[in-house]
Amino acid sequence: MSKRAIGTCELCARSNVETTIHHLTPKEVGGTFLATARLCIPCHKQVHSLYTNDELGARLNTIEDLRRDENIRAFIKWIRKQPPTKLIKTKKSQERRKKR
Repeated sequence: MSKRAIGTCELCARSNVETTIHHLTPKEVGGTFLATARLCIPCHKQVHSLYTNDELGARLNTIEDLRRDENIRAFIKWIRKQPPTKLIKTKKSQERRKKR
């Protein structure tokens, strides 16, 4: 499986977008050989800017869990309306900045 491909984002469901492989349980916390998902670049960046790898591994390790989380729900609603070519800038969330 190639790292980048044109397809449908499993998180926001936009089609004809460039996708990357997202380890649902980060490799850093033991997810090297566990499930992955194809996410568009904006969704992938947003997930990693909002959550630490520990949070992703412990409570947000499925697409359904990510979609239900209130922090990313508004972003998904917004990004679904954006054209496939739109690239966005991301900043770490306030909580994530404090954890460093």
